[in-house]
Amino acid sequence: MRRFLTTIVILLVVLAVGMTALVLLVNPNDFRSYMAKEVQQRTGYDLQLDGSLRWHVWPRLSILSGRMSLTAPGAAQPVVSAENMRLDVALWPLLSHQLDVKQVMLKGAVIRLTPDSDAQKPENSPIAPSGSREPSKDVAWKLNIKKVQIKDSLLIWQQDKDDQINMRDINLSIDQDSERQAYIEFSSRINRNQRDLSFKLAANVDLSSYPQRYSAIVSSFDYHLAGVGLPTDGIAGQGSATVSYQLQPQLLDISNLQITANQSQLQGRVQGSVQADGESTYKVDLTSAALNLDNLLGWQPPSDSDAGSANTSQQSGPRSPVTSNSQTIAQPGEMAFLRDFNADVKIQANQIVYHGLTIADFSLQAQNQQGTATLQDLSGKLGHGTFKTQGTISVVDNQPAQMTLTPQIENIAMGPVLRAFGQPETFVGDLTLTGKFNGSGVTLADVMQRWDGHAHISMANARLNGMNIQQLIQQAVVRSHSEVTAADSYTDYTKIQELKADTVLRQGNLRITQFFGRSEILTAGGSGLINLSKQRCDMSLNVRVLDGWKGKSNVVKTLQKAVIPLRIYGPWQELSYSLDVDKVLRSELEQKAKDALNNWLGKHQDSKEKKDLERLLKKL
Repeated sequence: MRRFLTTIVILLVVLAVGMTALVLLVNPNDFRSYMAKEVQQRTGYDLQLDGSLRWHVWPRLSILSGRMSLTAPGAAQPVVSAENMRLDVALWPLLSHQLDVKQVMLKGAVIRLTPDSDAQKPENSPIAPSGSREPSKDVAWKLNIKKVQIKDSLLIWQQDKDDQINMRDINLSIDQDSERQAYIEFSSRINRNQRDLSFKLAANVDLSSYPQRYSAIVSSFDYHLAGVGLPTDGIAGQGSATVSYQLQPQLLDISNLQITANQSQLQGRVQGSVQADGESTYKVDLTSAALNLDNLLGWQPPSDSDAGSANTSQQSGPRSPVTSNSQTIAQPGEMAFLRDFNADVKIQANQIVYHGLTIADFSLQAQNQQGTATLQDLSGKLGHGTFKTQGTISVVDNQPAQMTLTPQIENIAMGPVLRAFGQPETFVGDLTLTGKFNGSGVTLADVMQRWDGHAHISMANARLNGMNIQQLIQQAVVRSHSEVTAADSYTDYTKIQELKADTVLRQGNLRITQFFGRSEILTAGGSGLINLSKQRCDMSLNVRVLDGWKGKSNVVKTLQKAVIPLRIYGPWQELSYSLDVDKVLRSELEQKAKDALNNWLGKHQDSKEKKDLERLLKKL
């Protein structure tokens, strides 16, 4: 055992002496011109190494340099610059005067992908003939870089003067084999527009055909996005995908896409291509088991106190609208990006949550041809109802988008929808609608101010909150006539079991041309005008109260048949009304007196009072 240990110690001493001798005998600065020449021949880039090169023996044999830079031909700024660089080299090739670089490591580097760092073609430069031979790679020295590490570095990515992205805290590791199959680990942080994105990914990359084409299997991708306009805890998730890219013609294919975002999931495929004339085309096919847009957009449900006031408002009257950015009118040019590409989009989700609304079996299919988009299908299930719509979007010059929609809605409960869009719940029920609308702009404010159209509406289990029409009429009658009484207590809403109406929308004014509603207690018909943007209405109704009367039977029968004009007007939250019950009842009584006198005259043709009664009838 003692001899074995002695042998090991001798070998270690010999190895240490050999490496020390090698370090003393070989000057790393002898490789400076070779490395610059090899980089120039292989890539055309200019490698600058400032200061002296020196050996670093432990934990691995390395060459350390001072400041370095790598500059493209004719570029004003280097693509890569760093305060120091470390080259891990193989020991034995040095004995045969070869430099075998196993790993390059940069720390605190600045990587520029900007117009100033791009290669510039010299003026009047000759065009290389097709099939010309690349510079010979059969040289006396060999430069094989299998590993690259970049730590704590900065990437500056700029496509034009007004669009620059800084990627900070870059940590990149590339491990490549002889067949140019690489394993990459990459992490970084991007801060832009008061938002911070941090991410980390790992991928196996095929670089065998680089730069013409390459592909990657992204096995893991973790990210976190936080900042202005996002949820308090931000948006975080994981993902994986298979990515392939081709340079000429430009083709991008992201398949086997799996990505999560908070409580949402997406999977599918995204393809893109760019033609020689610069025309871009995309194809998106995504599915989801669940998309919680509230969780992604930062929408919060009302607090307990708000919920209590909302419940009270449903019983005693409409609630006030909440602030919503959907109230902003679209500005010219907001949809101009649609003119920059062609697209075929298909998105399907088992469930989508938006502002507290749970939409099942959601489907979106649309196509875009450089600013002319066709909405082939937008459908889903909401509660016990369904919705479906088709339409078009046209973007011309610097104008708001021109849209057409043909919605079909069946049995959608309007209360939750009104809450979702921040509107008062003045009139609720299960809505069925068919119609056609067109206008400029895509926001809710645009629809309420700059759209036209028409629709046939029917509603079941409708309710007018904050006003009991039966109560208004019956209390007015009781105050004027002591022969009749009404119910002692009332609800503070009007319930209508069935309602039908034809409507015409013109620049924010919804005109109801025909209206009819009925319940067990009353019937109502008429017309009116609703100003959507100002949230005001003016309705003229003819109402019959069929039930709730008490008193003399002949008076009750008269009241049940009476058609009473009722005007409802004013802001949705503070509706006013006017009605003239006395005039109606007086007309009913006059008509009843006429009928009685006519009957009497028919039976008493020879009466002396006939002429006096006929004169009285004329006065009536």
